[in-house]
Amino acid sequence: MKKIVLLSLTIAMAGSVMAQDIKTKDVPANVKAELAKKYPNATKVSWEKEKGNFEANWGGKSGEDTSVQFTPAGVFVEEVNAIAVTALPATVAPYVKAHYKGAKIKEAGKVTDAAGNKMFEAGIKGKDLIFDSEGKFIKVD
Repeated sequence: MKKIVLLSLTIAMAGSVMAQDIKTKDVPANVKAELAKKYPNATKVSWEKEKGNFEANWGGKSGEDTSVQFTPAGVFVEEVNAIAVTALPATVAPYVKAHYKGAKIKEAGKVTDAAGNKMFEAGIKGKDLIFDSEGKFIKVD
């Protein structure tokens, strides 16, 4: 039993290394201003710091139906809109099954980067797998 609890704690801690919750007051004013300008209807926003960028989350029951990232300078990086796992391209689930034995896709999103490129994100085991608009694997994020 102790091993299971320790393993669960280790997994939880590993996931938290990737993103860290932060208070709104700790987000640079220029980042908050860019969020307000680009997404004036965003309410009840929570913030995380991920890979040096600031991520705003809001909407839906989880409060994370929409996530957007900005650099510390306030430059838009990407937007991720939550989608049902079943809405991912048909090639994603077989890819995950073949390359990540026993892994389940826990969450999914439609990603649009700053250049307007459309991609999909499949969340498994604390990682985000990125696929192009056709469902071809691109990278682990």
